[in-house]
Amino acid sequence: MVTSTDCLHSQNWLVNDSGDYIALNLEELTLPEKPYRLYRFLTELEDILDHITDDCFRIQAIMPLVRKLLASSYWLQMEFSEPPIDPGWSVKFLYDEYEFPSTIQMVAWLPGNISPIHNHATWGIVAVVGGQEKNQFWRKVSTLEYPNHIECVGEKILVPGDIIGFTADAIHCVEALGNEPVVTFNLYGETAYHQRFEFDRVTHEAKNF
Repeated sequence: MVTSTDCLHSQNWLVNDSGDYIALNLEELTLPEKPYRLYRFLTELEDILDHITDDCFRIQAIMPLVRKLLASSYWLQMEFSEPPIDPGWSVKFLYDEYEFPSTIQMVAWLPGNISPIHNHATWGIVAVVGGQEKNQFWRKVSTLEYPNHIECVGEKILVPGDIIGFTADAIHCVEALGNEPVVTFNLYGETAYHQRFEFDRVTHEAKNF
């Protein structure tokens, strides 16, 4: 699980619509004297979403709050469901309120599982709580014959404490590494589901995901 030491030595990344992954230099973490409660996080999150409209700037403003929440409220890190062998992953919603502009999930993957190549059709922030995951980043390179052709532009292995943010059309896939489940804290904005796709690198097709 994430410790305060992990948080002090971890990294922050931003992946944009072109698949570029950019290291972010954010403010150093200062743990509050009192626990940073989930309701405070949600209130400050809503304030940011109300006042910042650019997703890249939103992500950079929200990341320190995510780090503070995970480092201060350790109970959150245990709020996940053990993933079954089939399908090999699990999702547990921590917060999903009608008309609130974001959802919070705890996601767990069994080692060796690989996600489809996909976008999220909204901004998102993922913090690794346990295990290691490899993110591969992709870019759409449209041609007349294959408008949904994609190419891999890089990869990054994330460890506990690392946080990565995605813009709405950032394309990636995730692989659970090592011998233990990968557990992540996932925060997403309002998803435009008709614009969320799974990409096939062989057929060069995209379908709703």
